[in-house]
Amino acid sequence: MLTDDVAVVTGGSSGNGRAIARRFAAEGADIVVADIQESPREGGEPTHELIEDETDANATFVECDVTNVDDLESAVEAAEEFGGVTVMVNNAGIFHGEEFLEVDEDGFGRMMDINVKGVFFGAQAAAKRMVEADGGSIINLSSVAGLEGSGEFVTYCGTKGAVRLFTYSMAAKLGPDGVRVNAIHPGLIETTMTTDDFPIMGTDAESEFLEAIPSRRAGQPEDVADAALYLASDLSDYVNGESLVVDGGMTNSQ
Repeated sequence: MLTDDVAVVTGGSSGNGRAIARRFAAEGADIVVADIQESPREGGEPTHELIEDETDANATFVECDVTNVDDLESAVEAAEEFGGVTVMVNNAGIFHGEEFLEVDEDGFGRMMDINVKGVFFGAQAAAKRMVEADGGSIINLSSVAGLEGSGEFVTYCGTKGAVRLFTYSMAAKLGPDGVRVNAIHPGLIETTMTTDDFPIMGTDAESEFLEAIPSRRAGQPEDVADAALYLASDLSDYVNGESLVVDGGMTNSQ
């Protein structure tokens, strides 16, 4: 489905990004894994090496801090080795469940820099090349937290809501140039974010979440990867400026 495509995946070493990179490579795309660290947080072989071991795709790793615009430009430039970026996945993000009245300026700024600035300038870097090439697909990772507010996650919801609205606006701007921009809104996905950063999986909180999910299971990174594959491929050629929710029915069943 992605033969002749070249994808840049930020945060591609671990979690959803790793699953997306592997899924794209299995469908024929060459991959640039852009991440602040090469080793997967969940352990195992680095993503770009695993891709080259299990597929015929080309893959490379580029050290990339998404808060640094020059790093994002370098990640997109690295795709030129394979013919130039045609799919950009702005996946890198962080989560902190801080109490609103205790959020400090540094914590607020860090989340904004990674979750919002990184997505905005990652999309911009890819769009410059895609506009010249008359097309491409940009996929921004938001969250169900970007669809609804939460008193427990004020800053995080704000960043993911920004990603959603940036996506709509980018789609309006870039659509005439053949560049589609869409967002994915994952729900509860089993990654190190939900096992380590904000432990849900394997705790009492997991059963509470599962009761709120009609599918009665947590999502896996592969579920997000399948959604990304659809948005990257020609199957979604007439889909632009959309929010694809991947949450087992949780959001719309409340």
